[in-house]
Amino acid sequence: MRWLLLAEEPDGLAAKAHPGPATRLSLQQQQELEQLLRQGAKAHGWPNELWTTQRIADLIRRHFGISLHHDHVGRFLHTRLKWSPQKPRRRARERDEEAIAQWKRDTFPTILEAACERDAHVVFLDESGFMLTPTVRRTWAPQGDTPLLSCWDRRDRLSAISCITVSPQQARLNFYFTLLPDNTNATAEHTVDFLRQLKSQLGGPFTVIWDGSKIHSRARLVKEYLAKHPEIVAETLPSYAPELNPDEGVWGWTKYGKLANLAAANTRELRSRIEGEFAVLRATPELLNSFIKEADLCSAA
Repeated sequence: MRWLLLAEEPDGLAAKAHPGPATRLSLQQQQELEQLLRQGAKAHGWPNELWTTQRIADLIRRHFGISLHHDHVGRFLHTRLKWSPQKPRRRARERDEEAIAQWKRDTFPTILEAACERDAHVVFLDESGFMLTPTVRRTWAPQGDTPLLSCWDRRDRLSAISCITVSPQQARLNFYFTLLPDNTNATAEHTVDFLRQLKSQLGGPFTVIWDGSKIHSRARLVKEYLAKHPEIVAETLPSYAPELNPDEGVWGWTKYGKLANLAAANTRELRSRIEGEFAVLRATPELLNSFIKEADLCSAA
């Protein structure tokens, strides 16, 4: 009768998920473990700040005398501490963090103020390259059946110069770009050509902000062009701080997002796809604004 009564209820006889064994760490120990993890792996004797499940298992054994398998540690981190496995971002050891903070706090607001007084656009400019060999990213497939991506094993590439612009009056965002001929590296001459085109399109003064690359204001051709056009002011980002340039978001969005796993048949198809995605960016100021927010320049301004 008990079974018959259960059968009349919704999901009364449905299989019940097994909760699995209870964690061997008390709630207090779990809280203490998270505090230890937030101190970083270096604080506990490892050569870098990266936490692996094996390192965490060793940490648990040292501090609490409890031995856990590293696979169980991964499930525990996800369900109990709400941690997730993440790919670390690389950061150059040559960075001067104090100089970068000073640029954001003092220099950048001064640049904006000077541009405003000149009624000038602010331009964030950068270069990058797209390879015919695809940027491979994770995809879904049956366990034990690794997917295959058929592609050319060649070094063919396309170099691109692009910029995000901010208008002086209403802070409207726009996006401009150029794709160089196949297998061509960007040079100072290409930089001057791009500045010349940008000057024609913006129709007024602008301040260009870029990194200290040798094809920017350090190059003789660029210096000569800027000297002839005082309406164009060039400002340099701090060294080893690409994250301060919102135009870096363009490359992340296209190369590692929209065009990931693209196995183009040739550079003509690759060029067409890049132009298509760049056209989407130009028509989506919300995306451009997200790149500026990611650079954390809004708070500095």
